[in-house]
Amino acid sequence: MVEAVIFDWAGTTVDYGCFAPVQAFADVFEHHGVKPTMEETRAPMGMLKIDHIREMLRMERIASAWERVHGKRPDEDDAQALYALFEGKLLSILPRFAEPKPHVLDTVAELRAAGVRIGATTGYTDKMMAIVAPAARERGYAPDFSITPDATHGKGRPWPYMVFRNLEALGVSSVQAAAKVGDTASDMREGKAAGVFTIGVIEGSSELGLAQEEYEALSPAERDRARDRVEARFRAAGADAVVRTLAELPQLLRQER
Repeated sequence: MVEAVIFDWAGTTVDYGCFAPVQAFADVFEHHGVKPTMEETRAPMGMLKIDHIREMLRMERIASAWERVHGKRPDEDDAQALYALFEGKLLSILPRFAEPKPHVLDTVAELRAAGVRIGATTGYTDKMMAIVAPAARERGYAPDFSITPDATHGKGRPWPYMVFRNLEALGVSSVQAAAKVGDTASDMREGKAAGVFTIGVIEGSSELGLAQEEYEALSPAERDRARDRVEARFRAAGADAVVRTLAELPQLLRQER
């Protein structure tokens, strides 16, 4: 029996398409003369944000472009300079990106009615979550426990420690009695590293990378191709199951666990 479900935040339960951090990452790199592609920007999504910047700087195309602009390969000082600018930009826009995604409130209510506890992990810091969590609570979504990498000595995804802290705080009897739900490859790796049942959610995810109106404007065939592409990425990262929306989650958990 599933005793707890541990959700990601942006792209999974709030911020359809996970646009708040994407915009901030793109802005700070462009400020330093390097324009990342959307694929490059989204590839490390779900990681602690400083680790995300480090990962982008290690990408060969970005590192080469940085060298052309700045005369040297990027280093840790560059990562810290980018992060300092990123944090301010993200904090300024986060209040606009805390709206729960479709089906989140109903799904959480159904899970709680079945006795399931609700946890959360994130790539955001404490400072960022101090904005997102109250804004989401005002809109009806509040997990029973939530943690950031600040509480695990900076070891965010794919490390398993945020999941373990959820299991402890929520009183879960074993890793077999918990599920992790997220919208990025990093979420899948986090869940598998922790040994819990790991589920990817497609619609509204960072991996899909579309606003709700953009997704709804696709033809049925285009939607199928997009969903297949995202599911393949989740499966490659270790997902045990994939759902289109969180509305499918309660039934999946009844079947699988």
